[in-house]
Parts: sequence; structure tokens; C-alpha cells
Amino acid sequence: MDISFVYKIAAIGLIIAVLNQILQKSGKEEYTLITTIAGIIIVVLMLLPFVSQLNDELSSFFGL
Repeated sequence: MDISFVYKIAAIGLIIAVLNQILQKSGKEEYTLITTIAGIIIVVLMLLPFVSQLNDELSSFFGL
């Protein structure tokens, strides 16, 4: 895992936090939950290849 990947996840978190603040200040609280869930889904989709790789490495390590 490269450090730039961690920076990308941090940038997504900052963008989502700013969007949530803007939406709350403008009175659109119903959209803050949607943006938070969208950010979580984006990060999870970015992490899926690493989880798959981890699963492969663990199964080869334990001989499964």
C-alpha cells in the first residue's frame, strides 16, 4: 500500500466533511447522511482489491 493511497482516503474524508458542513449550514440536513454514506462506499470500493489480496495471502500462509 502506497502512502498516496492513504492521502487519497484522507482527501475523500476532508471533502465529505466540508460537504457535510456546507449542507448543514444551508439547511439541507437530509443530504448530509447521503453524502457520508457515499463517501464510505467510495472508500470501501477503493479498499476491496487490498482486502482480496490480504485474503489470498492469508489463505496461502495457512495453507487453506
